[in-house]
Amino acid sequence: MHQPTASNAIGLWTLYMREVRRFMKVYTQTMLAPVVTTLLFLAVFSLALGQFRPDVHGVPFSQFLAPGLVMMAIAQNAFANTSSSIMIAKVQGNIVDTLMPPFTPTELVFGIAMGGVTRGICVGLAVTVAMSFAVGFQITHVGMILFHAFAASLMLALLGIIAGIWAEKFDHMAAVTNFIITPLAFLSGTFYSIERLPELGQTLAHFNPFFYMIDGFRSGFIGHADITPWVGMAVMVAIDIVLWVICTRMFKTGYKLKP
Repeated sequence: MHQPTASNAIGLWTLYMREVRRFMKVYTQTMLAPVVTTLLFLAVFSLALGQFRPDVHGVPFSQFLAPGLVMMAIAQNAFANTSSSIMIAKVQGNIVDTLMPPFTPTELVFGIAMGGVTRGICVGLAVTVAMSFAVGFQITHVGMILFHAFAASLMLALLGIIAGIWAEKFDHMAAVTNFIITPLAFLSGTFYSIERLPELGQTLAHFNPFFYMIDGFRSGFIGHADITPWVGMAVMVAIDIVLWVICTRMFKTGYKLKP
């Protein structure tokens, strides 16, 4: 079995930069489009409905809504980057260019996942800057914001790797996005506090991993969380570890990658 060496850092950096250049080359589609889409969500829900909504946790509805929209953009783009990278490589038949170099499974996961993390954080930063002109962001805990931005983008990047390996055609990928990723994002408290849900709804929300990343990320801005922040952080770390192990195992066994 290949053992990692110091020289492998060059190859790992090359793999990472390949993933970054993939989305930077078409930045209008991968960076600007999510910003516009997220701003439209803000306009519809905040400008159209915000004046009829009371303050949430002591802050205006727009300030409550904005962090959730930023996190949703981070998650969706981190997932899209890794899933499309692997899916396109499989369809075009050049996945061998990724598998042939002497990378360990862990290195493959790291290089591809960090590309997704970079896109997610870049989109999140761009959305935050764009929203700041319309929403008065207040930051109460920078550490919570940075941790959840990284942990959430890593989670979705790893999910994207799993989905990209599992899917055999673009229809399968669309099904994962439409029936898993999007519903989880919308039902995670992005547009509302789960305190408004009935007891059963609040219980079910705690089984949604998206809830923890949005709640923790939002708490870094408004200073209030629906759940103890440390519990949410522990859940995020545990999920990331499990997904990392699954991704590594998939590359090691060649699941749906090798003939």
